Amino acid sequence: MKRSLVNHSIRYAKELLKKYNISLPDFGYWTMDDWKAHKDELDYIKPLMLGWDLTDHGLNRFSEIGCTLFTIRNGMLYQPEVGVPYAEKLLIFQDGQRLPIHYHGFKTEDIINRAGGPMFIKLYNTVDGKATDTPVTVRQDGIAHTYQPGEIVMIQPGNSITITPGVAHTFGSLPGTGDLICGEVSKINDDTTDNYHIELQPQQYANIEEDEPILHPLCNEYGRLLGI
Repeated sequence: MKRSLVNHSIRYAKELLKKYNISLPDFGYWTMDDWKAHKDELDYIKPLMLGWDLTDHGLNRFSEIGCTLFTIRNGMLYQPEVGVPYAEKLLIFQDGQRLPIHYHGFKTEDIINRAGGPMFIKLYNTVDGKATDTPVTVRQDGIAHTYQPGEIVMIQPGNSITITPGVAHTFGSLPGTGDLICGEVSKINDDTTDNYHIELQPQQYANIEEDEPILHPLCNEYGRLLGI
């Protein structure tokens, strides 16, 4: 993935958030000079991987599989004194983008349609890391619903769905339905150990080709770019 695509996608995400009057914490807008000026104050931001992330999961299909996201707050599973005991993210999908099918072993999460078009989600129960053909029961804003595996479920703005450990899911924007801002409120998020992919086996972070200056560093780049 080229840095120019990363920069373009973050600019696009910021403009979409602005359109719907959603603001980020100050560090969401820091330039590289700002990050360098604050590099001695990142004892929470760096280990909790707060900030921007964007990946095509190494698949080179970003227009289809991938999104731009911002982690606002988080904690650490094995260091409860660091951060908070929950996580919050914003996930920005351009029209037609989605995440690969995956599940979590620890994390329970509410996935919320914050703004934009409708959010689709598909659900699957799993056994021993594989999807089953059994109906899936979840709660949507407190009300139980049961769906067939792989059934397309549409979540309208303001509504949410709760995903528990072991329930595999893919979600995002169906082609032609418009851009989408999703929120995620969950238990502590650990992308390095608690993501299990069953559709593909993508890499978590993109390999970046530096073809233009960095707009904002990604959350996995702080150490390399800031020397911390």
